[in-house]
Amino acid sequence: MKNGLYSIHVTLQDGRVGKGSGVIMFRDGKILGGDAYLFYTGTYTVKDDTFKGEVLVQRHTSSPDANPLFGGPSPVGIGVSGTFTGTRATMSGTALVGKASQIFGATLRRLADID
Repeated sequence: MKNGLYSIHVTLQDGRVGKGSGVIMFRDGKILGGDAYLFYTGTYTVKDDTFKGEVLVQRHTSSPDANPLFGGPSPVGIGVSGTFTGTRATMSGTALVGKASQIFGATLRRLADID
């Protein structure tokens, strides 16, 4: 995964309905990102053209009229894996929300390089 700032577009799978978008930065094994309601922190490793990692999603802003995908009051742990090219990546993951798991897919597009 090339160091950079990426757009991320998430869609729930497994028969569930939900979408989310934000930005996410991959840099030297660390993940940082967020959207209007959530922020993400985590780590990843790369092997060939694949990556895997762990992300913690936490809410930073509540909204009476929006329902973020993983936006409960408690942090949510997510295991992710994916493949990448020079400018794009696809990612899948499982979020552990309370006692339930939510499976999702995501597309990423590199917006800017990061040294």
